[in-house]
Amino acid sequence: MTFEELEQWCSDRRITEVECMIPDISGVPRGKILPTEKFLRGIGSSGHRLPESIFIQTITGEWPEEDTWVNIVDHDVILEVDASTIRPVPWYKEPTAQVICDCVYPDGKPVDIYARQILRTVLGLYEEKGWKPVIAPELEFYLVQKNTDPDLPLKPPIGKNGRPETARQCYGIDAVNEFDPVFEDVYDYCEAQGLDIDTLNHEAGAAQIEINFLHGDPLSLADQVFLFKRTVRQTALSHDIYATFMAKPMENEPGSSMHIHHSVIDAKTGDNIFSDADGNATELFENFIAGLQRYSSAAMPFFAPNVNSYRRFGYDESPINTHWGVDNRSCGFRVPNSSPISRRVENRLCGSDVNPYLAIAGSLLCGYLGMTGGLKAEPETTGSAYDLPRGLPLYLSDAIVSLLDCKPIKDILGDRFVEALCATKEVEYNNYHQVISSWEREHLLLNV
Repeated sequence: MTFEELEQWCSDRRITEVECMIPDISGVPRGKILPTEKFLRGIGSSGHRLPESIFIQTITGEWPEEDTWVNIVDHDVILEVDASTIRPVPWYKEPTAQVICDCVYPDGKPVDIYARQILRTVLGLYEEKGWKPVIAPELEFYLVQKNTDPDLPLKPPIGKNGRPETARQCYGIDAVNEFDPVFEDVYDYCEAQGLDIDTLNHEAGAAQIEINFLHGDPLSLADQVFLFKRTVRQTALSHDIYATFMAKPMENEPGSSMHIHHSVIDAKTGDNIFSDADGNATELFENFIAGLQRYSSAAMPFFAPNVNSYRRFGYDESPINTHWGVDNRSCGFRVPNSSPISRRVENRLCGSDVNPYLAIAGSLLCGYLGMTGGLKAEPETTGSAYDLPRGLPLYLSDAIVSLLDCKPIKDILGDRFVEALCATKEVEYNNYHQVISSWEREHLLLNV
């Protein structure tokens, strides 16, 4: 979209304000809200800026200590509007637009600690090989009653029948229909924004929902997931409830995931490189799976980025290791039954709390390292992988150490980014350990 087309787009829709957004390292939308005239005037003139420190802000609004791993000078970075991402914000009464930005330093170099740039870096590796990855995310979340006291557990919301769910209604049609007004708005808002959501179904948890996206370009899908999470949260608030993408929001309910389906096509022929002319799996397909097996433990800060993320593993259909199997949902990596043209692998490790840009980048990078390194996958798991030993980090602190020790990932993404991510997550982990839980007060206060 040219500047003239962008200007006309805003004029046709009588846009009065524009939200210039970026996802921070945790996937939180940050940026500036500008009058349309000022927004347009700033394009191409380096007029839209943010401080560099915004890229390593923790989920609690803090930053790593200045003398720790990453050097942030905190000068301004320039927001470069990606005009292809401009969309209306359909839940506002005043005509408002939102646009996702790329970020560069004053010398024109991309910001190397920006999540969207990290995904671009990985996609560039595939492009150099003549490959084009295709992905399809599946995103789970919970609807819950409003919770204004963090010390109180979450509860399922009241549906149309006047009662909260008390039993699991996996794939229940009527259970989803309890929240029809919410999802009618979600679909309307997604259509207005051009978000390519496919199917909706009730998941295993009480008021837990899954949305599947149509397969497509990884950067476009990351943008859509980023915008979708915001859309669902805002829609829920308008119905006086919350939507949460926490990986494990309730102790007696299953966790929420973001499964990622991957295939890779030849950029020239359009053929799926995971299948040969006879329809059999190729060596590259095995290499891709092997890369996921070899590097996923180190990539867990991409797939499970928060303290809460690690509560999900080992409960109700969440994987605990890096085994693979055909149509085997107990494995970390599942190969769905499909035609040769659709052969793909599903990464089931990611929680719904991920930054979608980093989760997709990390998953594709693991597969890339497997293909370029000629790695061999472990034998297929045909039984339950839940019965096999745990093969993933137990805690965020373990994952941080694994990533810092992984030279192949650091060589590609850069020491500075890896150290920025780990420093940010270490601050969050340390802050978490300052909190005394209700469990400790209940069981230790008078007994030890």
